[in-house]
Amino acid sequence: MKHGILILLLILSSVAAHAIDSRQFDNPEQQEAYETLISELRCLVCQNQTIADSNAELASDLRRQVYEMLQQGKSRDEIVQFMTDRYGDFVLYKPPFKAKTGLLWLGPIVFLMLGIIAVFLVVKRKKQAATQENGQAEKLAKIRRLLDEGDVS
Repeated sequence: MKHGILILLLILSSVAAHAIDSRQFDNPEQQEAYETLISELRCLVCQNQTIADSNAELASDLRRQVYEMLQQGKSRDEIVQFMTDRYGDFVLYKPPFKAKTGLLWLGPIVFLMLGIIAVFLVVKRKKQAATQENGQAEKLAKIRRLLDEGDVS
């Protein structure tokens, strides 16, 4: 039993070791640029993770491509331009504000405003309905009093 657990742990540790993505750079500026770029580019498979956080095969390929481009001496802007030309603005975790991405930036604000307006209208209608019910109740009470007075005399 102990040997089985030991073998299982060794197998799992080798799998975990392959998941680590280590890249060697000539200078710390390239390392910093690499770390910044992989944290700004979106995994196209996962869509809610950066390529730094994703374990998808495409994310690994994109990390390798960023590494190779940095080794070739390309700048951060050139790499971002290459990625956006190839995959569109969606590859950026924080896409720029453009006509195409306007809905991504303004959509949440528009939906928030629509929600606030809807809540305001519902509350207003409920108040109007309550005042109408009170007015009708008062009219009914007045009618009852008039009928009761009419019966007495």
